[in-house]
Amino acid sequence: MKLLTLALGMTIGTSISSAEQGLALVAESPAMSKLSGKTSSGKKQVKAKTKHGKAPAGRPGESAEARNARMKWWREARFGMFIHWGPSVVLDGAYKGKKVPGFSEWIMAKAEIPIAEYKECAKQFNPVKYDPEAWAQIAKNAGMKYMVITAKHHDGFAMFDSAVTDWDVVDATPYGKDLLKPLVEACRKQDVKIGFYYSQSQDWCNGGESRLKKWDPAQKNISNDEYLKTIAVPQVRELLTGYGDLDMLWWDTPGKMVAERAELFNFVPELQPSIIENNRLQRGKVKGDFGTPENEIPDSALGFDWETCMTLNGSWGYKSYDKKWKSSDKVIQNLVGIVSMGGNYLLNVGPTAEGEIPPASVKILDEIGAWMKVNSEAIYGTTTSPFEAPEWGRYIRKGNTLYACVSAWPADGTLSVSSKGFSFTKATLLADPDAAINLEAKGETLTLTGLPEKAPDQSVTVIRLK
Repeated sequence: MKLLTLALGMTIGTSISSAEQGLALVAESPAMSKLSGKTSSGKKQVKAKTKHGKAPAGRPGESAEARNARMKWWREARFGMFIHWGPSVVLDGAYKGKKVPGFSEWIMAKAEIPIAEYKECAKQFNPVKYDPEAWAQIAKNAGMKYMVITAKHHDGFAMFDSAVTDWDVVDATPYGKDLLKPLVEACRKQDVKIGFYYSQSQDWCNGGESRLKKWDPAQKNISNDEYLKTIAVPQVRELLTGYGDLDMLWWDTPGKMVAERAELFNFVPELQPSIIENNRLQRGKVKGDFGTPENEIPDSALGFDWETCMTLNGSWGYKSYDKKWKSSDKVIQNLVGIVSMGGNYLLNVGPTAEGEIPPASVKILDEIGAWMKVNSEAIYGTTTSPFEAPEWGRYIRKGNTLYACVSAWPADGTLSVSSKGFSFTKATLLADPDAAINLEAKGETLTLTGLPEKAPDQSVTVIRLK
């Protein structure tokens, strides 16, 4: 897939490269001609460099049987919601009257806002419209099986009541209540799995690492090791002991997290034996349960558990002027492409300072949900396609059933599908089960005829082959 870096535009203060900002490569949606293996220009697809797609080592000493049991729900889920939220949304992507380019949750670092000044944002962070029940329902309606929310991002702000700092939602904001606990409870009611994102190494307010140079003398008061021992380690313990059974722990930007520092968190599986961790705890991403391509989709299966996380527009955190929304069609095509290669799709929303998921996000998610109500059997509990991607879309497998996911609908009503290793006797349109489809087998190819003139689903029409 063709990959393009985010445009940086105007910079503020020190010149910052995209690599220093931690901006990932972004899969530019117009570059691909739906789900086919070619770009819209007709050129062969360019192999993606999967920045966070290294093979995870798994849990030391765990048997294959135990690992498979622990990973079972995650492998079956395929689709989840990512939530980036915190006091940075108060600034709405601007500082001193100027828009700050890039991800809004990085604004403190990119605009080099002093700690004392940035902490004033928390005094305006009062999400009185926050409705965790509604959030969980939005995720469920979209067909999302799990949710991951930022418990602490790089600004060091805790979205829970932490005993080791006052830089948290209870002590530093007028809202004054834990934001995580009611969301955990709401997700459990809706049977949506729940996990926490935690920035273990980067922490711009509590003495942790910064991917950029430190810009405020107050950031140099303690060492990174002291920060880990006094803030990160005890806060992770708080998260793992204060909310019952958690399903995931999502680390980020390991930076200087060498093995000795990563070992400080060896207690995680002891406190939460069933928890699933990504591969971003330790530098080199050598630990964890799954790989994490960011804002990109590999061009082929990776051969291990992986999850692509992706923004719904141009930023993880909310900013009102970011109108670069992906269409629901594009998100569905991304989902199908990712699942066909054995991956999960973690799609982000950025709530407002008042605590609402933006209406534009909800509209897109509702449209995805409508498609999922018809076609979810081709997503949940499926495995990697046994065939290369055809010109018309993707294949997805579930046992002896093959799903032909068609994004380029045949005008003549005829579709050729691979059938090597299968003995298909019936084809069914999930969106129109009563439609009569004829099958003709010839060698390792199956020809379907009698398809409707118009695609039942404009994004991806799914044909079940059994």
